[in-house]
Amino acid sequence: MSIVHLAWKSLKNRRTTALLTIISIAVSVTLLLGVERLRVQARASFTSTVSGTDLVVGARSSSLNLLLYSVFHLGNATNNITWQTYQELSDDDAVAWTIPVSLGDSHRGYRVVGTSVDMFEYFQYGDEQALSFASGGRFSDLFDVVLGSEVAASLGYQLGRQVVLSHGLDGAGLQQHDNKPFTVAGILEPTGTPLDRALLISLEGIEALHVDWINGAPPNALLSVSAEKARGMSLQPVSVTAYFVGLKSRIAAFRYQRAVNEYRPEALTAILPGVALGELWQLVGSAENALLAISVMVLVACLVGMLTTILTSLNERRREMSILRSVGARPWHIFALMITESMIYGVAGTLLGFATLYALLFAIQPVLQTSLGLHIAVTLPGTFELVLALAIVGSATLLGAVPAWRAYRNSLSDGLTVRL
Repeated sequence: MSIVHLAWKSLKNRRTTALLTIISIAVSVTLLLGVERLRVQARASFTSTVSGTDLVVGARSSSLNLLLYSVFHLGNATNNITWQTYQELSDDDAVAWTIPVSLGDSHRGYRVVGTSVDMFEYFQYGDEQALSFASGGRFSDLFDVVLGSEVAASLGYQLGRQVVLSHGLDGAGLQQHDNKPFTVAGILEPTGTPLDRALLISLEGIEALHVDWINGAPPNALLSVSAEKARGMSLQPVSVTAYFVGLKSRIAAFRYQRAVNEYRPEALTAILPGVALGELWQLVGSAENALLAISVMVLVACLVGMLTTILTSLNERRREMSILRSVGARPWHIFALMITESMIYGVAGTLLGFATLYALLFAIQPVLQTSLGLHIAVTLPGTFELVLALAIVGSATLLGAVPAWRAYRNSLSDGLTVRL
């Protein structure tokens, strides 16, 4: 009978203890690999929020603040960029395209983003993926709105739905633009970016909403401008919050960045989104390291528990070991038997952990996509995950050497002598 077969028979004889040990290892493996998968996918999703954009330009502020409000729609801009400045800087010979964005309004907790049709033409995310529509299309009318996937799903909006926007962000006392409702013209496919939680309208639509506002104050009933009257007015934007830049050659990125930062008529900041994203991740990345460290400690505790279980069972198995020795088993056979049992624990626990992980990924993937905008790809294990799995099996096997050595040193008569 082979050592592996003998070890399997021994574990079957102690199936309850063995099963509990395997389950505890599987839980630890699931936690460790799950945290690693979430860490990698979250970072990939985070850094691919905007792709193919060479620069982001906004009013003078820190690079992180500009990144947060222009890309992630968090916080507020320190100032706006005048339309004249935007046009002048957009006319630079190095510029291939620009996407202006105007922020400040909301709808039921979701940001309203004023932009141009170039958003649907040039904006990219992930692996240079362009925006696509689940239904409908881009805005064409002054009062058309395009919804992000999460907005449409959570609010239950469909094409043709009337939407009333609010002036300002979350909070009590928001002013409603109820005299100028928008109509849903399109719904975007999920992107895993902040655009899933945004409503896109034209820059002219932004101007139409505020054409009758004076110094940021809403008009009274006598001065209010209706939607139909607004259509006949000049709606050229006065300013924008920020704009994305695509250059004809990335070599020109630093020259254009310097030109923007040194622009005298207005105090502006141009950032490289990839660099700013890296800086931001350094600030929030400590949490992932803490989770990974906790997962490793849980796994170590589980492996120590496995070692304790095997050591505890040694006293009960003294007679078993002595009988094996009496029928011809050598000390190294006993050593190999204990090592093999530990390896079986590690392999079985790791395989069960992988199976549990993938079952959870399939279950929570739609939830994470909808609620957090985080897309977790269900793919085959990567190189690092396989290395982790081998390390877990190797650690379990190595720990098995401790009880194996104790069993190896026991004499033939140890388990055959009755202890009083």
